[in-house]
Amino acid sequence: MTVYPLSALRALALHATGLDTANGAEPAPSPDSVFETVDRLGAVQIDTLQMVARAHYVTIWSRHGNYPQSIFDNLAFDAENRQVFEGWYHAACYLPMHEYRYQMPQQRHLRENGHRWYTEWNASPGNRELMAGILERIRAEGGLRASSIDGEKLQHGTWWNWRPEKMALEHLFSFGELMIAKRVNFQRVYDLTGRVLPAWVDQTEPTAEERDRFWLERGAKALGISFPRNAADYTWMKLGKARPLIAELVKAGTLLEVQGETLAGEKTLIVHHTQLDLLEKAAAGEIRPQRTTFLNPFDNLWWAQGRDEAFWGFRQRLEAYYPAEKRVYGYFCLPILHKDRLVGRFDPKLERKTGLWRLKALYLEPGIEPDEELVSDVAAALRDFMDFHKAHDLVIEKSQPAEFGEKLAQAL
Repeated sequence: MTVYPLSALRALALHATGLDTANGAEPAPSPDSVFETVDRLGAVQIDTLQMVARAHYVTIWSRHGNYPQSIFDNLAFDAENRQVFEGWYHAACYLPMHEYRYQMPQQRHLRENGHRWYTEWNASPGNRELMAGILERIRAEGGLRASSIDGEKLQHGTWWNWRPEKMALEHLFSFGELMIAKRVNFQRVYDLTGRVLPAWVDQTEPTAEERDRFWLERGAKALGISFPRNAADYTWMKLGKARPLIAELVKAGTLLEVQGETLAGEKTLIVHHTQLDLLEKAAAGEIRPQRTTFLNPFDNLWWAQGRDEAFWGFRQRLEAYYPAEKRVYGYFCLPILHKDRLVGRFDPKLERKTGLWRLKALYLEPGIEPDEELVSDVAAALRDFMDFHKAHDLVIEKSQPAEFGEKLAQAL
């Protein structure tokens, strides 16, 4: 039986997620190429943290380099050209519009059965009337932000500390009654689904099992090669539900089991049947990752639990949610990808008013030397990242080793 080498595993994993193209050789940023990236990944995560640009913008930058963020915004919010929508997948994400129907089983489940949060909230006096009133107001006036609706002041201790009006909007969004028409200063603008969803979108509702099979297959393909459980990780599906479905996909030949040499030893991995030829090419050295880029903590590469350590010997974690005294690297570290290796990370702070890009800490992984090629490639990526953020000055406050920071500053 063929045992695929670690180099092939890394190459296919990076190729599948669009992280192998040489800097400067990536597709030119355009509505088509940016949408193709979202479609290839299946989803890109949204998050509120903004030490740098929002997560979804950075996920695209990592694969395209500097591009106008308006391209992504138009794909999401331009009524004439809308190609992505806000929904739920691995977390809150932007997803390809043509896959909207896979949201519908969960919407139905919440409407008819609901999570205890929904059922308890709906049972409280006045809340159903509040939802009905807000829905009627949106129907009459058009899309609304939560801040546009007068209501009670923030009540601490409630679910997410949301006002009842915000909770009503989120319920209606979760039920499929509303969609996100646009964002204003990152605040959601909710409007009727019938006014946001393009007429061409297939609204044939799949069963929950059809949805799960589709998402597991989608996840496995986006990951390229991974542990079997990672297909479930990709869409945040419970393993108890996912395992028998993954086994059925393997039995049907949709997913193929292969042996790979990981840093944890020889392991059984899965690859989508359409990508076996890519794995063979990677093993033959025909797919050779060439990109140097930075990855935000919510990047799709991290959606496969444990694969970062097994493939790269790199432990990715977001320390923003740890107490300061328990952080090892910093609040919001961005890993550094150099060709097929994860070579380091840095903790950035963009000072938007002054255009200063501050690296509060910069690290190389053990055993990585700051040679001329690495420094040159990281410096070029950093210049592009600064241009993307309209930053023009750089300060490196701490570097381990110090030599790396010194060489990088000189190269810039």
